Amino acid sequence: MDRLTKSIIAVVAVAFFLIGINFGSDLGFTSDSAGSGQELPEFRTLDKSEASPNVLRDFNNALVDVADRTNPTVVTINTTQTVTQRQRSPFSLFFDDPRFDQEREFQRRGLGSGVIVSDDGYILTNNHVIEGAEEIQVSLYDGTELDAEIVGADPASDIAVLKISMDDLTAIPLGDSDELRVGEMVLAIGSPLQTQFANTVSMGIVSAKGRTGVRLNQFENYIQTDAAINPGNSGGPLINVDGELIGINTAIASRSGGSQGIGFAIPVNMARNVMEALISEGRVSRGYLGITLGGEVDRTMARALGMETPRGFVVGDVVEGGPADESGLMEGDVVVRLNGEIVQNFLDFRIAIANTMPGTEVEIEVFRDGENRTLTVELGELETEEIVSEMENNDMENLREELGFAVDELTDNIRRQLNLDSQTSGVVVSDISEGSQAYGQGLRRGDVISQVAGTQVTSPQEFYGAIQALMDEGTEVALLRVNRQGRNIFVAFEL
Repeated sequence: MDRLTKSIIAVVAVAFFLIGINFGSDLGFTSDSAGSGQELPEFRTLDKSEASPNVLRDFNNALVDVADRTNPTVVTINTTQTVTQRQRSPFSLFFDDPRFDQEREFQRRGLGSGVIVSDDGYILTNNHVIEGAEEIQVSLYDGTELDAEIVGADPASDIAVLKISMDDLTAIPLGDSDELRVGEMVLAIGSPLQTQFANTVSMGIVSAKGRTGVRLNQFENYIQTDAAINPGNSGGPLINVDGELIGINTAIASRSGGSQGIGFAIPVNMARNVMEALISEGRVSRGYLGITLGGEVDRTMARALGMETPRGFVVGDVVEGGPADESGLMEGDVVVRLNGEIVQNFLDFRIAIANTMPGTEVEIEVFRDGENRTLTVELGELETEEIVSEMENNDMENLREELGFAVDELTDNIRRQLNLDSQTSGVVVSDISEGSQAYGQGLRRGDVISQVAGTQVTSPQEFYGAIQALMDEGTEVALLRVNRQGRNIFVAFEL
């Protein structure tokens, strides 16, 4: 390298060095800037001991105290289930012979929440959180992980009770959901979406009480709340400002799959009745009357019946030899009171009867032939098979035409064709009209329907019986749980 080239390089290096110093000075990175003597302003702080009373701060502290007391009672529930799925072989495609197919086992994992209700380890949660689980692991607030056993489960109410082997646990006090008022502030705690979000606390109000149109199970009387509830929150507690359990978070109404401010919780009074029955008896006994809905009483119906005020419901079919028949209750009677309380509609009445122990005598006031009369009825016991009624073939054919689609039995051959595991149960949609309500809402041929309004169906008779039961109750919308290519979705359509 000649002398001229070296000189040019040296000059350029010095120039860059000087530019760098100047740039750094402008940004305040040099020591001259740090030592320039410029003093920081005196920032203001608040002496809380001398501050005047602050309602918002007191309110905030009260909510924090509730969360601090109740968070240790909330658990995360992880479930594992072994599922067998048939995997198609290239040879079966080539030879059109399913015998070449192979079955493959894999572990299906689930996530939910629960709440400790006794210091010796009883946990309240949803049935759908643990349904079909082979292994259940509970994670406590402090990170302790324990295996849990199922004490009992009740699909009709979607309540389940678990037990862990540990004493001196922090348990949540049980409130009274009957005293709950619309507008009350509530907290929801659970594990939304994934375990990393365990013990997430959200706040809202009681938006409504007595919601019955969700159609996720047989006996619905939900608390509606706008507290954020997402998948994974199921089974977790809804808590009032006194730190009491007032509901079990169960479901959401959403078009996106996430929280949109419409969540539903099972009232604690209903959950407690089911829980106590499961712990003491291992099953839930429900009262049975033996009637169907003949129609709700609106203003037009009230005028036709000669009633001054529309209330109650009209009795439809009366089961021969059932408790209602034995007591003299007749088709066409209008039920207006139960044990002195006004009956608003058939669904509320049905829940009240179901929540009453078999063998109990109840007083039912009816309006008949222009006058009121009171009947005393000793309730029978609702059998499981009576929850979903069976139907005759001609009734099923009529209902197929009305629905616009047909279902058939799910056989092993159909499971192989649909690439479903051998444990998948339900009925398969064999034919559907493109003009039907169900098709318009997304139901398709080949879909496997496993539940109708939260009730398991395993045969066409059970499916059509469940649909007919909804129609008899005056329900306008049916909610189906559908397995489509191994993925569970929900489809709702108008009846």
